[in-house]
Amino acid sequence: MPVIDIHTHMFTPMWLELLKKEGGMYNIKTRPDGQQEVFRGNTPVVIPQKGHFDYALRIQHMNQAGIDISVVSLTCPNVYWGDEKISCQAAIESNDTMAQAQATYPDRIRWFTSLPWEYPARAIEELDRSCKNGAVGVMVLANISGRSLTDSFFAPIWAEINRRGLPVLVHPTDPPGVDMMDMTKFDLSWSVGFMFDTTLAITRMIFEGFFDQYPDLKIIASHGGGTLPYLVGRFEKGDEVEIPTRRQMKRKPTDYLRHIYYDTITYNPHSLQYLISVVGEKQVMFGTDWPHQVHDTKGAFANTALLSPSTCADVRGGNAIRVFGF
Repeated sequence: MPVIDIHTHMFTPMWLELLKKEGGMYNIKTRPDGQQEVFRGNTPVVIPQKGHFDYALRIQHMNQAGIDISVVSLTCPNVYWGDEKISCQAAIESNDTMAQAQATYPDRIRWFTSLPWEYPARAIEELDRSCKNGAVGVMVLANISGRSLTDSFFAPIWAEINRRGLPVLVHPTDPPGVDMMDMTKFDLSWSVGFMFDTTLAITRMIFEGFFDQYPDLKIIASHGGGTLPYLVGRFEKGDEVEIPTRRQMKRKPTDYLRHIYYDTITYNPHSLQYLISVVGEKQVMFGTDWPHQVHDTKGAFANTALLSPSTCADVRGGNAIRVFGF
């Protein structure tokens, strides 16, 4: 069974240069440790690493780690900046580079397309173009410039993704309220803010009946689903006491948690085991977050090795083969 990493990231030099020039609130600052980091205002976003730009280095890492296929994606701030022309240019630049990487390493690289979501007609055009060029899914941030993914403005894009039955990696970015996370003392944006962003995005999808409206979506909740598994009891209790006229979903919250997918990026074997106990072993796929500083390639292998042999095989590769149709 091949090992398939479904949560791992790539940039391009041109994308980064475009962000520096046209990113608006996004800017580059030097951290106390000397590394360059992308910020939104005063909020840290991402630290570009050498591996973000070098596919040969990625293949070397995959060979050393024992990863057969990587499904690469852009990460935050994705292409949600600049005007329509710039957002589309950034998406095309990233997507074309990933398509070329797949052509160069056809047995090793697959990719999620990034779309200019703030311009739905253009996003649908880029989705079609990307799929023709080999994209196997879609990457979307958990909020798009502060807008909920369930906003009716994005409905045309979701309808097309649903029609295609594509996997969608929902990845966090800085959430509402991130400015209250004590950036001057320590960075809680990724450890707390990211988990909140994913949790809020998926919870809204559940309680707004999003998965009833788009039944063929294959949503993947990043980082082990944030805090979704831990909140299962509160979701069920909230549904129990909800005013009947306000209830929008057709099933129980737990049913939806077992409908979507998750990666293994929990940094803790007990958290991974708890996730699987809530959602089932068929809903979890291998992820490393390489090459971010917080990537957990060794941990991903160590934590999945503690699962039963059949569950380990499903999580490391079998589930991704089924979900992506490899």
